[in-house]
Amino acid sequence: MPGRRGGGKAAAAQNAGASAGSLFHLIRTGQASSRAELARLSGVSASTVAMRVEELIAAGYLEETGKGESTGGRKPRSLSLKVGNQVVVGIDLGEHHASLGVMDRRARLIAQSLETVSLIDGPEAVVRQLVERSRALVAEAGEGLELAGIAMGLPGPVDSRTGKLVAPSRMPGWNGVAVRELLESYSGLPARVDNDANIMALGEYVYRGQNIDNLVFVKAGTGIGCGVIASGALHRGFRGIAGDISHVSLSDAEPIPCSCGRLGCLDVIASGSAILDSLREEGVEVESMNELIAIASDAHPLATRYLRDAGRRTGEVLATIVNFFNPEALVLGGKLSQSEAFVAGVRQAIYTQCLPMATDFLDVSVSEIGWTGGVQGIGWALLEEIIDPARIDAELRTSGS
Repeated sequence: MPGRRGGGKAAAAQNAGASAGSLFHLIRTGQASSRAELARLSGVSASTVAMRVEELIAAGYLEETGKGESTGGRKPRSLSLKVGNQVVVGIDLGEHHASLGVMDRRARLIAQSLETVSLIDGPEAVVRQLVERSRALVAEAGEGLELAGIAMGLPGPVDSRTGKLVAPSRMPGWNGVAVRELLESYSGLPARVDNDANIMALGEYVYRGQNIDNLVFVKAGTGIGCGVIASGALHRGFRGIAGDISHVSLSDAEPIPCSCGRLGCLDVIASGSAILDSLREEGVEVESMNELIAIASDAHPLATRYLRDAGRRTGEVLATIVNFFNPEALVLGGKLSQSEAFVAGVRQAIYTQCLPMATDFLDVSVSEIGWTGGVQGIGWALLEEIIDPARIDAELRTSGS
C-alpha cells in the first residue's frame, strides 16, 4: 500500500503503544520494516516487539522478506505486510454501468471488469447482481482467493450518519435505501458505501502517494459531483454532502428546473446530461457521452462550445471553493475531463476569478488514475476498516483466549 509523508509521525508512533495492531500499522504504512525500527518508534522493549511480531506472523498479517541494511551489527530481518489470500471488491456504480475491481491486502488491483447495469431495476436487483458478479470475478482472479468484503460507490448523496441514499437525482426508487445493509445481507460480508465523487477523491489521493493533503476532486460526467480531501482525510461534513456542488444555483443561468425543485442548478446547466439535451434540442443527434466527446474532438463547433461553456460554469462554482479552501490540487475526473474544451473552460474561470495566492501554486490537472479511481478509492477505504489496528488486536485476543 502506498506510503505517505509523515510530519510528526514518529512522535505519534511513540504514543501508539505496544499492541500488535499498532505495530502492524507501522509496518503497513511503511514507517518501519524491522523489529528494531518498531522498538525505536513505539518506545517499547525489543522483547515485547518480538513477541507481538511473532503473533502477527502466526496470524498471517506479517512475513519476513529477507535481510535489511546493517547499521554496524547483524543485518535485521525485514518485515512486510503479508498479502495472503483475502481480497476485497470495490464497485463504482454508475447510471448504466458498474466498474468492479479485486484488490489484495496491499491495495493492489489484481482483476477488474465493467458490467452493464440498469438502476431502474431497483436496489435489490442491482445489489444482488453485483454481489454475484463480485464473487465470480474473485474466482476468476485466482485459485484460493477469499472474498473478505465488498464496497460500493453510489451516484447520489449518502448520509454518512445512516448510510442511506438521500434524494438521488438519477436513481428512481433508491431514495432512503440503506445500500450498505443490502450489501451485507446479500454477501454475508463486511461492506462499505460512499458517494462516487468521494471515492474518486480517495482513489486519486492514494494513487498520488497520499502526499497532497488538501485536494479537491471534481467528477464531471452525466452529473457533477465533488470530493474533498482536507488535511489528509476525506471531508464529508456533518451529514456527508460536503462538496456536493451539483445543486449550486447559478444566478444568471437559464431557469431550467432541477430535480431538487430549484431552477438553474449547475447539474442542469453544465453536466454531461445537460449538454446532450442541449445538443439534441439543436438537432444534433448524439446518443452518449462517448459520442459527445468524440464529435467535440473532431471539432464539432456546437459540441465544443457547449463543453467549454460547461467547463466555465463549473469553474465559476469551483472558484469559490478554491478561494475558501485553498487546496494544493484541483483534479478533474469523469467523462467530461476527457474534453480539452471542458478542461480549458474550468481553467479559464479558476484563473480569472480566484485570488493569485490561491492559484500561484495550485495544480489544476486531469485525473491520473483514470476510470478505476473510484474502485480503488472505495476498496482502499474498506481495507482500512478490515485491517484496522483495533480490529486486529480484537482478533488476536479472541484467537488467544
